[in-house]
Amino acid sequence: MKRTPHLLAIQSHVVFGHAGNSAAVFPMQRIGVNVWPLNTVQFSNHTQYKQWTGEVLAPQQIPALIEGIAAIGELGNCDAVLSGYLGSAAQGRAILTGVARIKAANPKALYLCDPVMGHPEKGCIVAPEVSDFLLEEAAAMADFMCPNQLELDSFSGRKPESLADCLAMARALLARGPKAVVVKHLDYPGKAADGFEMLLVTAEESWHLRRPLLAFPRQPVGVGDLTSGLFL
Repeated sequence: MKRTPHLLAIQSHVVFGHAGNSAAVFPMQRIGVNVWPLNTVQFSNHTQYKQWTGEVLAPQQIPALIEGIAAIGELGNCDAVLSGYLGSAAQGRAILTGVARIKAANPKALYLCDPVMGHPEKGCIVAPEVSDFLLEEAAAMADFMCPNQLELDSFSGRKPESLADCLAMARALLARGPKAVVVKHLDYPGKAADGFEMLLVTAEESWHLRRPLLAFPRQPVGVGDLTSGLFL
């Protein structure tokens, strides 16, 4: 019998709507993954509304919860870690402590960092310290990183001039540690307005994907979280 994979998903949660874990957990479960959700924040709704309420998980709670899983003898069964939206850089460092603990228990465990900072059409939603942490610290430990175009631009300190430039920017991020980089939402001069494009880059190869752009009355939220979860 095939073993069920186990994945620790450390990202945001909203009570109303779908973002972070509330967008990614159910689809991952539907494809046969046993997901362990650990919510970095719990908000009433996502932050693109004019108001929200909720709390940010204290950084020290993240390794404490992971140690609780270790105490019942289950940590070695964790096959992968997914991290998403961070409330602070301190929270991110606590996640890296947890990732190191999991990799010690299971050296084959993978870590995907979704460096959530915002959206090309909506702007940046995190503090500068979080952006610096993701580039300077998280990238070195991640097996995979899944930025969108805004996040890749932030890491590169510039906007791309072409598709080839997007590829070069992804390879520069790859040089910081990840085995693969997925750019979830490409945007560059000359890109067809009626298409949605993605890029997957490894040290040896690259893949450029394009599909028709589906129009919605309101821009969907949580699509990037869903994409990262299903990729991992």
